[in-house]
Amino acid sequence: MSVVGFDFGNESCVVAVARQRGIDVVLNDESKRETPAIVCFGDKQRFIGTAGAASAMMNPKTTISQIKRLIGRQFSDPELQKDLKSMPFMVTEGPDGYPLIHVKYLGETKTFTPTQVLGMLFSNLKGIAEKNLNAAVVDCCIGIPTYFTDLQRRAVIDAATIAGLHPLRLIHETTATALAYGIYKTDLPESDPINVAFVDVGHSSLQDVRGFIKREEFEQICIPILERVKKPLEKALAEAGLTVDQIHAVELVGSASRIPAVLKILTDFFGKDPRRTMNASECVAKGCALQCAILSPTFKVKEFQVNESFPFPISLSWKGVAADGQNEAAEGQQTITVIPKGSTIPCLKAVTILRSGTFAVDVQYADVSELQAPAKISSYTIGPIQSTNGDRAKLKVRVRLNLHGIVAIESATLLEEEEVEVPVVKETTKMDTDDTANETPAGEADVNMQDAKGAAEATAAENGTPESGGKSTSEADDKPVQMDTDAKADATKKKVKKTNVPVTELVHGGLSPVDLQKAVEKEFELALQDRVMEETKDRKNAVEAYVYDMRNKLNDKYQEFVIPSEKDEFIARLQEVEDWLYEDGEDEIKSVYVAKLEELKKARFLDLCDRSDPIEERYKDHMERGNVIKQLAYCINSYRDAVMLNDPKFDHIDLADKQKVVNACVEAEAWLREKQQQQDALPKYATPALRSADVLKKTEELDRLCRPIMTKPKPAPPKPATPEPQPQQAQGGESPSPGGDANPGGGADDSNETPNAEPMDTEKPETAPGSA
Repeated sequence: MSVVGFDFGNESCVVAVARQRGIDVVLNDESKRETPAIVCFGDKQRFIGTAGAASAMMNPKTTISQIKRLIGRQFSDPELQKDLKSMPFMVTEGPDGYPLIHVKYLGETKTFTPTQVLGMLFSNLKGIAEKNLNAAVVDCCIGIPTYFTDLQRRAVIDAATIAGLHPLRLIHETTATALAYGIYKTDLPESDPINVAFVDVGHSSLQDVRGFIKREEFEQICIPILERVKKPLEKALAEAGLTVDQIHAVELVGSASRIPAVLKILTDFFGKDPRRTMNASECVAKGCALQCAILSPTFKVKEFQVNESFPFPISLSWKGVAADGQNEAAEGQQTITVIPKGSTIPCLKAVTILRSGTFAVDVQYADVSELQAPAKISSYTIGPIQSTNGDRAKLKVRVRLNLHGIVAIESATLLEEEEVEVPVVKETTKMDTDDTANETPAGEADVNMQDAKGAAEATAAENGTPESGGKSTSEADDKPVQMDTDAKADATKKKVKKTNVPVTELVHGGLSPVDLQKAVEKEFELALQDRVMEETKDRKNAVEAYVYDMRNKLNDKYQEFVIPSEKDEFIARLQEVEDWLYEDGEDEIKSVYVAKLEELKKARFLDLCDRSDPIEERYKDHMERGNVIKQLAYCINSYRDAVMLNDPKFDHIDLADKQKVVNACVEAEAWLREKQQQQDALPKYATPALRSADVLKKTEELDRLCRPIMTKPKPAPPKPATPEPQPQQAQGGESPSPGGDANPGGGADDSNETPNAEPMDTEKPETAPGSA
């Protein structure tokens, strides 16, 4: 399973992977750690990343950059309109009010959404990771700015889907930076907490111009802009509930953080020098890779607690109805905040609403003063509601903020209470009532006694009561009702019936599932076209490289291996092909270049036994011939010397076999001498009389004949005769009687030894212990 983190910036991107020993930044095809965030459209293919940056000068109007500032923003956005003035490519307003990018591609004008272009960039980053890991990459974590709206987050998810990626999480860049800070940090205290401020000044937030000016003058001019750096710092401290004195350290990251004026402002604000213990350009990607490893089941990672807060308050809005519920007259728009600012990512909230028919709910930002985006995020149609009671039904609407920071209504549940008769065997007690209450599923106690509330509480429920995790707004509602004690045979109790209500989603400005699938298919077609063009380009380059390489070799190392007339003719043929490449063959298909290369390699006037590249074969054969001749000569001399020197270790070999070895050596030597004489008389461009392959074959034949003879093992020596065993005399010179006790002293009894057994060389007759 791949564990990959992507940091896509406005100017460049970084890819990091988690390995068994840590987090590594992946190098691209140019062995660089950063990849330009550029997509360039050529006449017949796209150039993405480093290739796009190289092609930008030739195709400025079809080179798409600053994608991060385009996604998820309306065309009428004032900030986007300012950016478009400095962008060389054409952008118009689409039917949905969002930007469309126009480029000339394959001879036609094509339009792409910013989400599609970001998907192209993700495809390139995915390819970089796959080449490094030598495995498919699907699961990943992607870093995004904290200020990204819901629509921008959805656009990133859609772009990743277009590229064939499955993001496990969209993580804030500052959170990823904090994670990267803790990877290799060894001096952190174990008990006392410390507060570290991470200041990220990236290219998407700060860009100024190119010119010549003294730094002092430039900083003086930029004072109003530089002073704006302090506002987010003050806001961050206020929302965290901290003061400057409580900040132990300041870590500075982001490519634009190297500006001295920004460094001075941060120093003055925090009262301490910012530190640079992390790589300013790579920390986000590394943090994303670490988060992906934490979420991956294949990695065991050090315990890190990630508490990420949501920067925007989210509210629900719907049309209210009259309190009596009879005439369904509208009371106006009802709005309630369900996800306060600073809520933990992820989280689940619930709202109870009274309705009798299908109605619409809008999910929107509660405060748009700090956003450059519309208030509405998405709209939901809830219904139809199939209520058996006939009056307004009680609905529990669940709102989920997922790991990506995307808000959605997860479900709507119809809650209806029914009276059910149950037999009572004995008097009802409080414990029986508790058991009845416990029949309600866990986490749903907040709706069981809703009807027992007063009219005021019912109106509040109608307008929406926010709940967290299904908990009751009033703990008194969770207590069971004490039933009257009686001796009736039957009793009634209330049971909550739950029914799922259909919920239909409409994301304002987002891609529908159908449009997303079309975008995926379109990206596949574009990638296929890119691959075909790259292969065609490779074949064309192969023809061009063969022309240049062969022409140089004909005038250098191949000069002696080609007939002068053939050389001139072949050089003319090479020039003809070169001219064709830059004229009629400039824009051909792959198969044409493949055929042209084969035609050059199999020129009939240079054919050698119907083999391709005859000149190069003659050259290679000449270069190898000396070594293989030495091998044959060594083999001849080795076997002949072994026979002629009368070495004692070969005395066991028959004379007839030795003569076979000598004859074979003489025959091979004569063959080699004859062939060498023929070869020496030939020019180097002629067909060789002595081929290296023939010499190797002769060496193998000689070795195959002589080796079994000269490695024949010696015969085994004959075994020595076995001596007759002698009777063992007792100590004192007396021999034991044939039927008597051979060991009267109680020693070891030798009478059980195997007759005629051969004793070992070191074996000596034993004297029985205790013998007289």
